[in-house]
Amino acid sequence: MFRKGIFDGLPISEEKSFLREELLRIDESWTAARFDSLPHVVHILTSKDREGEVQILKEQSEIIEEVVDEVVHAYHGGFNKAIQNYSQILRFFSESAESIAVLKVDLAEAKNLLGSRNKQLHQLWYRSVTLRHIISLLDQIESIAKVPARIEKLISEKQLYAAVQLHVQSTLMLEREGLQAVGALQDVRSELTKLRGVLFFKVVEDLHSHLYNKGEYSLASLSSYGRDDDFPTTTVAAFSMNISQPLSRRTRSLKVDNQFGAPAIEGFRRQGFTDGGSFDGQDDESAFELIDGAASDGFPSSLKVNGGDGQLKTVPRQLPRWLSNSTPNEFVEAMNKSDAPLHVKYLQTLVECLSMLGKVAAAGAIICQRLRPTIHEIITSKIKSHAAVINSSRPGIGQAGRTASPFLQYSKGVLESYQVLKQKRQNGANLTGALLAVSPVSQVMAPMGAAQAASCELLNIILDTIVRILENHVIVGEFLESKSSQQSDIGTPNFVTGDINWNPDSEASQVTGGYSVGFSLMVVQSECQQLICEILRATPEAASADAAVQTARLANKVPSKDKRDSSEEGLSFAFRFTDAAISIPNQGVDLIRGWGRKGTNVQPEGYGTAAVLPEQGIYLAASVYRPVLQFTDKVASMLPQKYSQFGNDGLQAFVENFLKDHFLPAMFVDYRKCVQQAISSPAAFRPRAHPNPTYTPLIENGRPVLQGLLAIDFLAKEVLGWAQAMPKYAGDLAEYVQTFLERAYERCRTSYMEAVLEKQSYMLIGRHDIESLMRNDPASACLPNSLGLPNLESSDVDAKAVEVETEMSDLLLNLRPIKQENLIRDDHKLILLASISDSLEYVADSIERFGQTSLKVPNHMEEENHTHQHRQHTRTKSALTKNLASLADEYRRLAIDCLKVLRVEMQLETIFHMQEMANQEYVEDQDAEEPDDFIISLTAQITRRDEEMAPFVAEVKRNYIFGGICGIAANASIKALADMKSINLFGVQQICRNSIALEQALAAIPSISNEAVQKRLDCVRTYYELLNLPFEALLAFITEHERSFSPAEYLNLMKVKVPGREIPVDAEQRVSEILPPYPF
Repeated sequence: MFRKGIFDGLPISEEKSFLREELLRIDESWTAARFDSLPHVVHILTSKDREGEVQILKEQSEIIEEVVDEVVHAYHGGFNKAIQNYSQILRFFSESAESIAVLKVDLAEAKNLLGSRNKQLHQLWYRSVTLRHIISLLDQIESIAKVPARIEKLISEKQLYAAVQLHVQSTLMLEREGLQAVGALQDVRSELTKLRGVLFFKVVEDLHSHLYNKGEYSLASLSSYGRDDDFPTTTVAAFSMNISQPLSRRTRSLKVDNQFGAPAIEGFRRQGFTDGGSFDGQDDESAFELIDGAASDGFPSSLKVNGGDGQLKTVPRQLPRWLSNSTPNEFVEAMNKSDAPLHVKYLQTLVECLSMLGKVAAAGAIICQRLRPTIHEIITSKIKSHAAVINSSRPGIGQAGRTASPFLQYSKGVLESYQVLKQKRQNGANLTGALLAVSPVSQVMAPMGAAQAASCELLNIILDTIVRILENHVIVGEFLESKSSQQSDIGTPNFVTGDINWNPDSEASQVTGGYSVGFSLMVVQSECQQLICEILRATPEAASADAAVQTARLANKVPSKDKRDSSEEGLSFAFRFTDAAISIPNQGVDLIRGWGRKGTNVQPEGYGTAAVLPEQGIYLAASVYRPVLQFTDKVASMLPQKYSQFGNDGLQAFVENFLKDHFLPAMFVDYRKCVQQAISSPAAFRPRAHPNPTYTPLIENGRPVLQGLLAIDFLAKEVLGWAQAMPKYAGDLAEYVQTFLERAYERCRTSYMEAVLEKQSYMLIGRHDIESLMRNDPASACLPNSLGLPNLESSDVDAKAVEVETEMSDLLLNLRPIKQENLIRDDHKLILLASISDSLEYVADSIERFGQTSLKVPNHMEEENHTHQHRQHTRTKSALTKNLASLADEYRRLAIDCLKVLRVEMQLETIFHMQEMANQEYVEDQDAEEPDDFIISLTAQITRRDEEMAPFVAEVKRNYIFGGICGIAANASIKALADMKSINLFGVQQICRNSIALEQALAAIPSISNEAVQKRLDCVRTYYELLNLPFEALLAFITEHERSFSPAEYLNLMKVKVPGREIPVDAEQRVSEILPPYPF
């Protein structure tokens, strides 16, 4: 296939196609690229038929020759044409050689002619260049002469950046070689020098306005336009260079410094600004041409590139309005591409103008001069405007109370008793005055008072304004520092006194005129501190010294990443508290409020907070805490990393130190005195003299809580109201509350012991068996679950009650005889115990609410604290919650002890009267119409005590107190038969009349179930009426009702002597056979 591929292309006719077959027979070795004849020679010499081999070779040779002839014949015409072409090529080369010889002769002659005219040509070229340069200088002079007017027009149009650009570029032109000695430009130089100052003060004035959100492009002004994107902008053109121009031209094209700290975009040139200062006249072909050269401001509205194709290439871009007439450069391009808000762009533009003018230090010094008086003026104006709003809406300060801060709104639920206690009770009495007299603060200064709300609202308004101002200062401060690090100020006049040079050892402070983000923050916080001092009526020790010097000392601090003690870093004040409102003077401030005054001792007056606040004083520190904390968080979030430490210093440290060192100790002393007065008053633990006829569970309706405990509860709620305002110190304030409540508890226990000391009921409730029975008594279900009552089914309640009642009766009846001196005979003490019990329960409920709500802070409040503080506070609150819960249990246990004493006391009182039955003879001659005297005395006492206790305890508690009388009376009446020797029919009727009288007295108590009383006392009447039955009838009754009474009680019916009744000798035996063997 290899040979076939070679020979296929040979031009062999069809008549001689046999030649192709002959060629195929030729061995491949003859067609190899490198032919080796040796193997063929050896083959012929070693062959047996040498002649034959030679003949074969000759035949193959003839075939090849014939093939070659065919090829030559086929390509003969082409060969002839190629030979003719070659002949023509040789002729052309010969003619060219002759022409070159002639050209060499002509060049030699030209060389001789040029050599003779060289000097004249050089003189003409030099003259041409000089004239062109002169014409260019004249054009520049004419253009520069118009610059002052253009600058003034740009200033009037508020195109400050374009004006500064034109001024800087014109100043550079005047410094060029060739223009320095032009006398006609001296006036222009003088005007540009004046305009430099005018531009500087215009820029600084505009910067000052925008720093304090009073400028045209401030956020307050832009709000009328909706969004920043809607603010008017203008369209300019960006340019692209033609890449087809020679490299030499790109090399010769200049890169103008745009004063932005980096070379300008290549190609953004203006005619007349070149590196070498000479003009060769060749760049005109590709230079930028003015399309709208007749513009009034001297700047093109669009530019074009005159490249090889002569086409204009423009790209539309949106720029802020104040850059519409500026020359495109790197800064303009950066502003064009920036996504920053419009007011931020404008602040950066103003700082860029200062940098281009070389006035960074001077501007920083002026900002420092005006910072403190401006902040003071802004705060004062805000207070005045806020006062005007309040006065226009409603006279007084009530308007502020309706817009309370979040912590006051949250505290509303906790301190709802303030509003509750202001309402009158049904009987017309009013506790508001008494309770408010207990508090160390007035009603307006209370945690929910109008002064707190007004102070918090005022501080929120002012600090929000300050935050927006600080945001501008952070932007300007960072940009000024970046500009000062790129270039040094040249020729900056030192017109500022030494007070401005806050840190002379700091190079950064010198190049910015003493202005920095840290300085701004410290001055602003210093003014805020003085405002807070005025609100708190606290005079700082530093008020008599130079406040600016103190701020300078703080500004000299080098920011450090290491956390330092805030008490040492912040502004430290020594406070003395006054009784009258004091304006905080700002003495010794040598900073200049205006532009031309120097060294004036400006003493700003107070801020005028008295016009907004109904009252000033130390207790307003609670309303100051949260706004300051929010302010500090906002400031810390906007500060650069190197100033992050300053965010935790100053104002927050000052407020926290003040709260910790002054406010909390003073509060503790004030409330401790109030607690002492509340519990030591003679009327503190005296039951109310004229309570409501019936008990009411609501304070506003007249619940008769003891005055001392009600005052303690009021004070505790008020202190926890302060804790809501200051979550960081909630733990300390809760400890104060716990201390107050513990002291009140001890005072309650003292009153309790005075009432029950050496009384039998008090000693009985301490016995283990009595305490166990009372705990298991279903009647104790009305008491708190802390007693550990079992959960009984309704079907087991009656059986359990009967069992406990029987055991308790047996224990108490075994104590007979009961002596009168062991009973509490003074009804006032019983009423006191009832009132103490209800009051303790009221306070215990309040304490539980304290632990559940008062120590819980809402999510938006918790976020204001740092993570590590939050964890620490959580642990502290958990411990305090447990302590308060334990204290509530103590209160409730003492309240329960009071009820138990009252219940046992009434049971003992019942036994004391019922034991008189043993001394009575019930063999009467006639039917008596009245109950026994001891029953009359007992029922009268029950009725009287119930009426006296009714206003002081709830009905369910009255049921508990008087509910044990019926069972004791019934059991005592039944067991009294064992001590009787004889009884007749009239005696039985007398005892039945006694039980009816007792039933009527107990039924008159609304809280006691009439059905239960009737059932128990019906048993007494049934028991004694069995004495009137014959023995057989009695035996039949016992058979049918063997469990109605115990075997002993049935046997006692057999033992007593009843006139007219015959009892068999074996009566007891017959009864014993009927009854079960175990006692009922």
